Formats: sequence, C-alpha cells, structure tokens
Amino acid sequence: MPTVLGLGATNPMAFRMLVVVGFGPLIVTLLTDHQFGLFRVLPFKVHLAVDLLAGLTFLAAPFVFGFSGLEATYYWLLGATVVVVVRLNAPEETPATA
Repeated sequence: MPTVLGLGATNPMAFRMLVVVGFGPLIVTLLTDHQFGLFRVLPFKVHLAVDLLAGLTFLAAPFVFGFSGLEATYYWLLGATVVVVVRLNAPEETPATA
C-alpha cells in the first residue's frame, strides 16, 4: 500500500520506516506460540507488546520525522488501527480467587 499511495515522495523516511518497522511484527508472528506461529517460542503477550510498540511508533512518527499530508495521515491511521487491534486482542486477566 505505501508504494501505491506514493509514500516517501516528500520524505523518504516515511517509506523506509514502514519497511523496517513492518518486519519486526512479522518476525514476532513467526515466533509466537499461537496458531500462525512457525517456531512458537514467544508468549502471545510478547507478541501483543511488540505490536503495541509498533502502533505507538507509527503514531509518533509524523511528529518525530516531520511527516505531513498523506504520509502523516497514513501513519496516524495505521498506528491507531494497530493500537485498537492490540487492545481488542489483549488476553483478559482472570480475577484472583479468594
């Protein structure tokens, strides 16, 4: 999608960052102990933490790197979506039994 939208035309970091930050969650997915995990060595909570970090990074990127226009909007929407999805997938804590 970044290529289709022409992200990076005004600020090359907007494209590079998507590639670099995008590989982290992909690798973590392959290492997570869940149905799509290939090696299943990381707990799902670690997977969610990495995804949350990626989402927060996307939200902060326009401010840190000076993205504007479509690039900033893309990052804010992507970051917000990732944070919401992580929150919806967060395992519920079981109440302590007395």
